[in-house]
Amino acid sequence: MDVERARDGASVVSDTRLRVGLDLDGSLEWLSNSMVDLAAALGERGDLDLQCFRTLSRRRSPTEVKLAQRALWAPWWRRSRGRSLDTMLAPLDVIHIAGRATPPTKTTPLLISVDDLRPLRADKQHQRVVQLQRAVRRGAILVVSSRAASHEVRAAMGLARPELAVVRPPLGYVPPTVGGSALVVSITDSSGGLEQQTRDLQSFATRHHCELVVVASAAVVARLHAAHVNASFVQRGRTPEALARARCVVHISDGARFPSFAVAALAAGVPTLASTSAINRELLSGAAALVATGEETLGVLEDLWVNESRRAILTAAGTARASDFSPWTVASAYAALYSDVAKRHFA
Repeated sequence: MDVERARDGASVVSDTRLRVGLDLDGSLEWLSNSMVDLAAALGERGDLDLQCFRTLSRRRSPTEVKLAQRALWAPWWRRSRGRSLDTMLAPLDVIHIAGRATPPTKTTPLLISVDDLRPLRADKQHQRVVQLQRAVRRGAILVVSSRAASHEVRAAMGLARPELAVVRPPLGYVPPTVGGSALVVSITDSSGGLEQQTRDLQSFATRHHCELVVVASAAVVARLHAAHVNASFVQRGRTPEALARARCVVHISDGARFPSFAVAALAAGVPTLASTSAINRELLSGAAALVATGEETLGVLEDLWVNESRRAILTAAGTARASDFSPWTVASAYAALYSDVAKRHFA
């Protein structure tokens, strides 16, 4: 089931407002807590009754529902076992979670957003895979960010089409970048050849007398330090700071996750280059420059750096594409999906 089908077939379960539970302890990407962004946008619609809660941490607002004995059940929920979540909440029509906890439900339909495909690629016995399979056997629906991801998840886990939905994750507000001068590189691919590719980008930055800023995990940063890459290394939590300094963004990924950094760069109006994975082609094509191999990167990047006409075209296309990921756009798609799932479940 995809968004289009959910939107076309959406109808309210009854004459009352749809009752939706959202777990705020889960983010579909690491730029911000996207479930919080989604909850705010859903709340602004005014046509849903929301119950927000946290499965793995204490509540942070009086408006959030406190789950009794949450700390006791949280380790079980990481294995999709333990007490049924809907027995701890007021009656709901659908529950949506996106974090590492996937608690069972007794009677309420459950949606689980899945962004990271790396566990599915690594090992079919990985705890995350076993956890999701257990949830799906009980009737949960997995939500992924792209059709390409849905094909991969379906093949890896042997799922039928009704057990999957496609909805793009929300991206919160990203301020426009004005006067950026740095080459900013986001790395979510730790495969071989990374050190040489980064050294090539360092040489590019040296030729253009600009700062090289690398946003990556601690493990990748350690590798690049060991390879004597000269760059400013930024933690992922400081992504907005890095984007504010960018003239161009290079997003190096293995296609296992939603390209949140690249989409944020589009929203900031920064010309962006990304690797050509199936997910990137689907979500970024036409708005970012895509390259199939590392060898192509420098030539395309040179054009993005100096060609003002192409920069203007990509900036306009990028900001337009980023609107597809706004919390309000995504909230509309999720509201339709919630209604469709609840309608079919309670029919």
